Amino acid sequence: MDSPAQETHSVRCAWQADRRHVLHPWQHFESFREEGALLLEKGDGAHVWDVDGRRYLDAVGGLWCTNIGLGRTEIADAIAGQVARLAFANSFVDMGSVPAAELAETVAALAPGDINRTIFSTGGSTAVDTAVRLAHFYQFCRGKPEKRHLISRQQAYHGSTFMAASLTGRDRIPEFEYATGAIHFVSCPNYYRAPDNMTEAQFCDFLVEELERKIVELKPENVSAFFAEPVMGAGGVIVPPPGYNKRTWQLCRDYDVLYVADEVVTGFGRLGHWFASKGEFDIEPDIITCAKGITGGYLPLGATLYSDRIHEVISSGDPARFFGHGFTYGGHPVSCAAALKVIEIMQRENVLAAARKVGGYFESRLRELEDLAIVGDVRGRGFMMCVEFVADKATKGLFPAELNIGKLVSDQCEKLGLLVRSIGNLNIMSPALTLTREQVDFIVETLRRGIENTARELA
Repeated sequence: MDSPAQETHSVRCAWQADRRHVLHPWQHFESFREEGALLLEKGDGAHVWDVDGRRYLDAVGGLWCTNIGLGRTEIADAIAGQVARLAFANSFVDMGSVPAAELAETVAALAPGDINRTIFSTGGSTAVDTAVRLAHFYQFCRGKPEKRHLISRQQAYHGSTFMAASLTGRDRIPEFEYATGAIHFVSCPNYYRAPDNMTEAQFCDFLVEELERKIVELKPENVSAFFAEPVMGAGGVIVPPPGYNKRTWQLCRDYDVLYVADEVVTGFGRLGHWFASKGEFDIEPDIITCAKGITGGYLPLGATLYSDRIHEVISSGDPARFFGHGFTYGGHPVSCAAALKVIEIMQRENVLAAARKVGGYFESRLRELEDLAIVGDVRGRGFMMCVEFVADKATKGLFPAELNIGKLVSDQCEKLGLLVRSIGNLNIMSPALTLTREQVDFIVETLRRGIENTARELA
């Protein structure tokens, strides 16, 4: 057994190795040089431990994904069993594996409408890129190759691969290139930031009319698809006005535009349904992208689900046609085995119903924080929530960006044993769906202390 001095040395070496050799996604170079990373060593349920042995309640849920908690030995057993049986299988052309086939059938039974087809990939970004290629492929196959234009929304987040990043409507990074010309944006459906004196119903009317104007401006014969998260995630957990999702979906149907629901975050339980599109908003998209919760974060996997209507078009006609797109690790048999076990556990433990019940309690308790001086808005639904900080509640004026108020609060919470995600002036929470009411109370009470401590330091 290592001595305490040896363990301390090992931890320090790991921290230094990470700081010297790893470029993290969205790494801020200057602060990282000084502070490095918080290295985690183990997890159990909703808790994680860092390499120094400190325990945290992870209210971020990994990254929207550890939906049934960490440390599930039966998932580890399923993964190990599949590795021993068949660690890899080529999925190209006419090859495949039993777990991928079984997962595709399972997901088809859970998906809304006639969505019965799956293209496997490796994560959310690749699922979105696949949706773009599928939409263009479909329009070409049906004899409408001019339908190439895509519509997204300001503040939307769809991923970090080239096309997914190009569809993202927030924080364009000047050092990168993005696809332009065929990608267009309409307004973010955030009622908190709507024009003054506009009711929520009026705001919804404005948003729907704006989308219709954009389609008409581009000409429907040129528009391929509209990409929309049922509830916007990294863009600030934006729940659109009542009726917005249903009306925009119907608008797309009326104008012959594919409706792509990006359910990378909301799919597989985040809002208490297998898919929020149908379960929460009563719509049946043409294409659904998913990842994250499909494996509970245990292994990487993405999926682009699409309708029989689309498949009938792309699979008929030219006998020489083939779908020239895919990934070496798409539909990896071990990842698919993990996903099958996650879905089995969720069904057996009735996780969705519990998530709706305790998620409602989480939402109501978090809204109690609106009495704090620097809290402008608490929004979201169930286990997908956000707190927005403002310098002036009356005007909704923001703190200076360089202050990074969300990070100040999350740093205070970290000291108190709670992990929340900071994005600019926001703290975002998406904890495990298996949270207890007592754990919800800990999150809310600890976050309150973190906000109060931050406000005192600012004063």
